[in-house]
Amino acid sequence: MIPGYPYYGSEERCRQVPITFPPQHQNVQPGLEYLMNPTPISDNPAYKGSGKMNGKFAIITGGDSGIGRAIAIGFAKEGADMAIVYLYEREDAEATRRMVAQYGRKCLLIEGDLRNPAFSPEVVRRTIEAYGRLDVLVMGQGVQYPQDCITDISNEQMEQTYRTNIFPMFYLVKAAYPHLKSGSSIISTASVTAYAGAPLLVDYSSTKGAIVSFTRSLSLQLACKGIRVNAVAPGPIWTPLIVSSYSAEYVKTFGLETAMKRAGQPFELAPTYIYLASDDSSFVTGQVLHVNGGIMTET
Repeated sequence: MIPGYPYYGSEERCRQVPITFPPQHQNVQPGLEYLMNPTPISDNPAYKGSGKMNGKFAIITGGDSGIGRAIAIGFAKEGADMAIVYLYEREDAEATRRMVAQYGRKCLLIEGDLRNPAFSPEVVRRTIEAYGRLDVLVMGQGVQYPQDCITDISNEQMEQTYRTNIFPMFYLVKAAYPHLKSGSSIISTASVTAYAGAPLLVDYSSTKGAIVSFTRSLSLQLACKGIRVNAVAPGPIWTPLIVSSYSAEYVKTFGLETAMKRAGQPFELAPTYIYLASDDSSFVTGQVLHVNGGIMTET
C-alpha cells in the first residue's frame, strides 16, 4: 500500500470517494513530471522484487516519466539494467536514473527524437555498446491532441500523432531485431481508447488501434523465433501527457469515468510490464492486457 493513497476493501466498495486532481496545464507535450501537482506515484514500496529479470537488459522509450518511469523502477527491482529514451525531459530522466540506481541497477539515458528513422538504430547501438545484449524492448512514446471535431484535426497534427505513436514501433523493432533471441520480449503500449473509442481523440485512438494490430501480426511473425510480442492497454493514468494535452478544467475530473472513480497511478501498471517481460509469461504472445480501473472493453 502507498502511504496516503486510498485502497478500498470489498466492505467499502459502495462508499468510494472520487479522487480528483487540481486544475493544471502544460503547454508542451509530452510534458514534465516534476511540474505536476501532485506528482505521479511511480514506485510502490510494498512491491519487492524476486529476481524475475536478473541478467536482462531493456530499452524503455518514454522511460523518463509516467508509466515509463514506473516500468524502469519495476524492472530495476527485478534485477534488470536498462536504457531509457526521452525527447527533451532531461530533469525527469535524471530523476528516473537516480531511482533506478537506488535499486542497484544501471540506467543509460538516451535523448533524441524517435520520429527520426535514423535515431532508433542509434538507440539500439548505444544500448548494445553499454550492455552487450538486448532482451526486452518496451515502447511507450506518445502524444495526443484532443479535438472536438475531426475537421479540427489538421494534416500536420495527424502526421505528428502517427509519426510519434506508430512509426517508431517499426523503426525500433527493425533496429532491435538482429539482437533479439529466443526468450526476448517486445511490449507495446496501446490504450483503452483503441477498444472503447474516445470522441476527443480520433487520431490518437486510431494509432492505438494500429498498435494492437501491429502487436498481433508481429507476434505471429516472430513466434517461430521464440520472441514474444504483447501490449498493455492502460486506461486513464496520471502522467505528464494528461496535463500537457488536456485543459486545466478537464484535468479536474480526469479518471472519474472508471468504475473505481479515479485515475490509475503509474506504479499500478509496472507489474503488468514485468509479467510480460519475464519468463512468467512464456506462453503469452499476441495479447493485449487491460489495466483500466474497470472500463469494460471487447478484446
